[in-house]
Amino acid sequence: MKKIITATLFIAFIGLTSCEKETILKPNEIQSEISTYVTTHFPNHKILYVVKDVDGLKRTYDVLLENNISLEFNRKNEIIGIEAHTQLPESVIPPKINDYVKVNFVSNFITQWELDDRHQKVGLNNDIDLKFKRNGDFIKIDL
Repeated sequence: MKKIITATLFIAFIGLTSCEKETILKPNEIQSEISTYVTTHFPNHKILYVVKDVDGLKRTYDVLLENNISLEFNRKNEIIGIEAHTQLPESVIPPKINDYVKVNFVSNFITQWELDDRHQKVGLNNDIDLKFKRNGDFIKIDL
């Protein structure tokens, strides 16, 4: 009997944690940190919608701004990804990475930025991706 209960609990846990649920948030449900980030770094771009994405134990917020600018925030409401078709504001890119791009890719600009546990990655308008350590030290070019 104990094995059946354990197996049932395990199956229920797997079922609950593997379900993906997306919810479009109403304007009054948007986290204040997200709203503040947008108004600080993208003051001329209105939020079109925010999707709360729950996938098992992982929760993210996908934000779409005017002019097709996408932002992704983690469960702590910290920015972890930005994608645009135009140049990103310098204020959203760590200074060390901004400086590297300005010196080594003079005629290009950053259109994408993402952060994971160990690295940062930027995409340039010439479709070259650059990988950096979390502290901003350059690692390599991804062609």
